[in-house]
Amino acid sequence: MLQRYSEARLPTSHGDFRVVVYRTGTPAGAGASAIGLAHEEHVAMVLGDPSGAGVLARVHSSCFTGEVLGSLRCDCRAQLDAALARIGREGRGVLVYLVQEGRGIGLGNKVRAYELQDQGADTVDANVQLGFEPDLRSYDLAAAILRDLGPSSVRLMTNNPAKRAGLERAGVVVDAIEAHWVGATTHNADYLEAKRSKLGHLP
Repeated sequence: MLQRYSEARLPTSHGDFRVVVYRTGTPAGAGASAIGLAHEEHVAMVLGDPSGAGVLARVHSSCFTGEVLGSLRCDCRAQLDAALARIGREGRGVLVYLVQEGRGIGLGNKVRAYELQDQGADTVDANVQLGFEPDLRSYDLAAAILRDLGPSSVRLMTNNPAKRAGLERAGVVVDAIEAHWVGATTHNADYLEAKRSKLGHLP
């Protein structure tokens, strides 16, 4: 179950957005307090009127290590900032932020994968060695959020064909893919190459 739970104006360096919080899940048990509910919370950042065709959109998965702790192992924080900046320049768009850390394996397992990467595995092999699929993410929630916000079709900022396919399977009309590379560094070049060669991300 997905519920639009709260929203408010959120001024940012990229523009005056509206932040919309969506909740999934159900109460942990009868009589649970308001802060004791078993919910996940996902976010949409909305600028301008998101209804209509060809809305610029990004579906972005959470990356605590990159976006909060400043890890240089990935390009997640740069991609997040670049997407918000592009929406800001256009004056209309949506960024859906999903809690799907480590391509769906969670923060603790993501850090375990980092240790394997330090021993020579790449980002894909590390997940597999831990017993997971290379990418466990789902885009059904993102599609439901986009339906709630109203765009009839989107121009999707991504390099990942699987993201487009997942959204389209869930009913989102994708008019176009807009490449979203932000540049490699010495710390994340191997990570980006593994995403191209093993996960099929667009060059």
